[in-house]
Amino acid sequence: MTRIIAFLSALIVVGVLGLVYLMTRPDPQADKFAQCRSGAVAGQIGGPFTLVSETGETVTDAEVIDQPTLLYFGYTFCPDVCPLDTVRNVAAVDILEERGDIVKPVFISVDPDRDTPEVLEEFTANIHPRLLGLTGSPEQVKAASQAYRTFYSKQDADDEYYLVDHSTFTYLSMPGHGFVDFFRRDVSAETMAERVQCFVDAQ
Repeated sequence: MTRIIAFLSALIVVGVLGLVYLMTRPDPQADKFAQCRSGAVAGQIGGPFTLVSETGETVTDAEVIDQPTLLYFGYTFCPDVCPLDTVRNVAAVDILEERGDIVKPVFISVDPDRDTPEVLEEFTANIHPRLLGLTGSPEQVKAASQAYRTFYSKQDADDEYYLVDHSTFTYLSMPGHGFVDFFRRDVSAETMAERVQCFVDAQ
């Protein structure tokens, strides 16, 4: 009798532990990219936007992010940071393309007063054949910037050669998932490609 009670007690303990495990284990579908992330991001990043492409067409975020996409907010008159960051981004894109993975590089202007579609088209053509330039009205640009929680501010807007202070993160967004990760300026093209590769493989 004692053995039966002990056996039943053991079964109950195993059952309870199994139930606890099932209830507390991480849901693999909750974040399929968890192993790819470099760290936690507080708050919501990314969201709907409507902008104007370098060819003059109005486009939405769904049309732009139709494949893994690297988004960068800058401006064409930027003397150093924007060109360097954008060249780094397209270098990562080229590394991934050599591996058979296509990632779209996108440059979103935070200087819509000067960055017309024509200006952006010339800028992107000089950097990479697949780099997509986006601009828009001041309101459209502000909405896109706010969606990705970026910062920008004109310096001495009365001067035609004014500079624009702005944040310098690059954002990785995936179709069907939206924003998944970001990259700081000190991340190399090779490291960026490796991290993006993880997300591409996990989708």
